[in-house]
Amino acid sequence: MISTIQDLTKDKIKEIVAKRIAKEFKSNEIVTLGIGLPTEAANYIPENVNIIIQSENGILGLGKVQKGPNYNKNIVNAGGAYVEVKKGACFYDSQMAFTIMRGGHIDATVLGALQVDEEGSIASWQIPGEFVPGIGGSMDLIVGSKKVIVAMTHTAKNEPKIVKKCTLPLTAYKEVDMIITERAVFNVTSDGLFLTEINPLFSVENIKETTGADFKVSRYLKDMLI
Repeated sequence: MISTIQDLTKDKIKEIVAKRIAKEFKSNEIVTLGIGLPTEAANYIPENVNIIIQSENGILGLGKVQKGPNYNKNIVNAGGAYVEVKKGACFYDSQMAFTIMRGGHIDATVLGALQVDEEGSIASWQIPGEFVPGIGGSMDLIVGSKKVIVAMTHTAKNEPKIVKKCTLPLTAYKEVDMIITERAVFNVTSDGLFLTEINPLFSVENIKETTGADFKVSRYLKDMLI
């Protein structure tokens, strides 16, 4: 049980964000979970919620991350982690994967980010002067999905990741619908950012101090669903 901010270890932060992501899905949705923290959400999806997880490397019907010593090394997600597949899962090539992603067939995509701004633009693939792993399929997923959720830590090296205007190279312009961090949940609207949920360990003032963008506080603000 988390009782103080000091209890927020790196692993606990990942758990909080992943659990909150998992509550966003509805049965029968096709969902893509990006590399890194978003993939952890697969471990917390409620038993009564039957979604289909798509992996951009060519899997439809992804399950949890494989545990234990006897995992199948032939099944990996887009991030290279060994994963389970559900009954009825199918495998296909990269061409079909991108056809699904670009064709509007994904109900929700969840991915990390380096920056998100108050207009819903996202920078997630390059820090100038540093190693660039490549943009991958993130641009296709963001533009092609019906709902885009950014899941990330609230700050990096004590600097806000939610900013007024992205300063890093953009992945997509004004496409993000929701931001989930270990501290808060924001909805991105045509009227700007709305703070809708807050981790009880933090105050609204703290969120203002650690967020580089303007936002409104929802009249229905509630504790974060974790």
